Amino acid sequence: MRVVSLLPSATEILCQIGGAGLLVGRSHECDFPAEVTDRPVLTSQVTHGGSSAEIDRQVREALKDGSGGASLYRLDEQALKCLKPDVILTQDLCEVCSIDLRTVQRVASEMPTPPRVVNLNPATIMQVFDDLLRVGEAVGLEAQAQAAMVQLRERYWSAVDFVNPYVPGPEVLFLEWCDPPFGGGHWTPELVRAAGGGHSLGAPGAKSRPLTPEEIVESAPERVVICPCGFGLERAWQELDALRRTRWWPLLPAVMDARPGSIAVVDGNQMFNRPGPRLVDAFRWLVGWLNDRPELVPDGFPVRHGC
Repeated sequence: MRVVSLLPSATEILCQIGGAGLLVGRSHECDFPAEVTDRPVLTSQVTHGGSSAEIDRQVREALKDGSGGASLYRLDEQALKCLKPDVILTQDLCEVCSIDLRTVQRVASEMPTPPRVVNLNPATIMQVFDDLLRVGEAVGLEAQAQAAMVQLRERYWSAVDFVNPYVPGPEVLFLEWCDPPFGGGHWTPELVRAAGGGHSLGAPGAKSRPLTPEEIVESAPERVVICPCGFGLERAWQELDALRRTRWWPLLPAVMDARPGSIAVVDGNQMFNRPGPRLVDAFRWLVGWLNDRPELVPDGFPVRHGC
């Protein structure tokens, strides 16, 4: 079995179920676990770095032609064909997260023996668990996938046991992007609420969306998570300085109260933004943070607290 993964979370799922040895090609963003980084890279990014506002502008301009994610990423089609995969793991959940599904399907159809294209589009944590089974079935590791899924579900539900459902938790502002501000979507509102927090600016399963300063202030968040999509911890920490320069930031209860630890900056590239096995680590951190249960926080969890 030869597998190509064009999605970081799919790569993590494949490795979680014991399929790392099957991986023959990956996207430029597939960087975990470290053992896969020696596999050929098949994609590259069209946009370049800069401030959050500049990256947002580049993305919007790249998508103006309506062609979707094909404008944001390049796929080395010849290299993909030479690898002769049996299975390609990809997605079309988010047009700015990876190569678009249509391009992958077209290239696959042009191969002498077209590979199976597995399209992963989870919008909830339970659908992420289900994706372990979908990948396991596709690559012939059904039993291993079942065992891995059961283990992840146990870690998830054992953390839920520390949440008191009868005591209202703090309102949480979860910023998936900072300039302009975007509230976390898909599985994020579900995880915040399951961890005991309030999340009035997003509905479980709905896409992330831009937030106005007025609605952010009106939501009166007592806790803030800064977790920009695709940013590592050091780069995400820089966003805190940018937020401090806005007119609305000082008006938030989480900032005015200056409670130690009320502002958390998290490595979004590795944690909440990837719908893979490490969402359970992110959730356990969230439960520990909101409920003052530090024993739940995974060792080395990439978070830094500010004010």
